[in-house]
Amino acid sequence: MPKFYVKWWLEPTKVPVDAEQRVKGWLSMLEMIKASMNAGVTKDWGMAAGGDFGYTISEAANEAELFTRLLAWIPFAHFEVVPIITVDQAIDAIKKAAAKK
Repeated sequence: MPKFYVKWWLEPTKVPVDAEQRVKGWLSMLEMIKASMNAGVTKDWGMAAGGDFGYTISEAANEAELFTRLLAWIPFAHFEVVPIITVDQAIDAIKKAAAKK
């Protein structure tokens, strides 16, 4: 299944000013992430120590499926999505390219 590197960053205008609301929102979002990881959809997730951006490695059948999942986070976050390949895929691609010469 294709994997995607997804860089995310928060939309600052959607972060509550009230600390209690902010904590509640964070914990709710983090539970959604844990559920996605437990389901095997999210392979890795991390947040910068500053808390305003991070990344995820996600699997999806295609870009449209990933987009559908990301819609759950809009307008609270923005995304940059990059398809990625495994080390074995990279080795195969290099060998194929070298064989064509």
